[in-house]
Amino acid sequence: MAKNKTIFICQSCSYQSIRWVGQCPECQNWNTLVEEIVSTKNSPTEVKRSQAYSDLRVVKLSEVKYEEAKRFSSGFVEFDRVLGGGFVSGQVILMAGEPGIGKSTILTQLCKNLSNNKILYVCGEENPDQIKLRAERLLVDTENLYMVCETDVDRVLSVVEQNLDTKLLIIDSMQTITSGEFMGIAGSVGQVRGCVQKIADVSKRHNITTIVIGHVTKEGTVAGPKVLEHLVDTVLYLEGDHNHLFRVLKTIKNRFGPVSEIGLFEMGEGGLREVLNPSEVFLSERDGSHTVGSCVSVVMEGFRPLMFEIQVLTTKTAFGYPMRKASGFNANRLQLLIAVLEKKCRLDFSQTDVFVNVAGGFKISEYGVDLAVCLALISALKNKPLPSDYCAFGEVGLLGEIRRVSQMEKRVQEAKKLGFKNILSPNEYKNIETLYSKLFSSKS
Repeated sequence: MAKNKTIFICQSCSYQSIRWVGQCPECQNWNTLVEEIVSTKNSPTEVKRSQAYSDLRVVKLSEVKYEEAKRFSSGFVEFDRVLGGGFVSGQVILMAGEPGIGKSTILTQLCKNLSNNKILYVCGEENPDQIKLRAERLLVDTENLYMVCETDVDRVLSVVEQNLDTKLLIIDSMQTITSGEFMGIAGSVGQVRGCVQKIADVSKRHNITTIVIGHVTKEGTVAGPKVLEHLVDTVLYLEGDHNHLFRVLKTIKNRFGPVSEIGLFEMGEGGLREVLNPSEVFLSERDGSHTVGSCVSVVMEGFRPLMFEIQVLTTKTAFGYPMRKASGFNANRLQLLIAVLEKKCRLDFSQTDVFVNVAGGFKISEYGVDLAVCLALISALKNKPLPSDYCAFGEVGLLGEIRRVSQMEKRVQEAKKLGFKNILSPNEYKNIETLYSKLFSSKS
């Protein structure tokens, strides 16, 4: 006989407790524990256990025969790059992103690219009229696209099993799907976890590729339990700034390919367009002449080098405390680099407001851009421009040393490909003082 028991599950991190508490001990969020009823089966006795599981067999890893997964293209070079070469039959993909970032748009365009395959679109948030309107705007032929307006996961899966010739299943979104077998409202831990598990079982059993759309909270995480990411094969994030046209598709987890890969798209009237040469696009509006406070750097996103222009503006402080503002760059890291320049190069930023911007609206998190930020800071403070064919990358330490960064050869090749002749890197310079003396001394 199955026994029912009550537990309290945190809706943010899926922490479980036998009693209600106001603050989750795991993620420290308040009022996130929700009561749920779970059923447990009586475990077999020690005597019966060996008989019940006697058919289990231990297999050597060397005896396992590996067959390379068969893939099919999404029709987007950038999308295939992120997936590791294309979709895999039976693959379950979670695509997350902020509202309005373009998740439904790019999936509708995927339906256009896969026009020779049957696609089942589960509408949990939109009605068919809205999807039809978007498809017409994107010039998508909807002959291969079938709609299901349903939020009950069992009814959805019954339709899937009646249409086994479906190549791609899209569920929009996971936070609207529910099941009568699980407690809680739509989007709760129990509902999302149970429904995703059911969808994954059917997808793998019938080799149907499934894309599940998930919302992102204001904290930047997937809404619902974090365990959702463990139940799927691939986790994709679609990111971007609403004030800019670029959208970045990142892979956080991928059981069928590499992680940390990115695909770049540009939003337009006709939907999302691939950007096959992002470095050239990001530098296309850069002034070719010598510009004060500007320096180009090479950043690695996964295995892909990207080039950005770092812009710095310095002004006289109007109040007693100087401002430090950064867009696309970590403000705390900016404070640290300014301190290093004041200590090692004897520069004075105490009466100067500093504004740093990564042109194009891209957000850079790696330390390889430190050297370019430092050179742009010095250029803006000294009012002396760097030559337009200079490019810099490298991590700057607290002692002023310039440290090596990953995949330096790829960075150099990308810079040379775009015509940069002077590449400042840790291979040539070991500390920021030496580089400062060469580039910004009064004699040069």
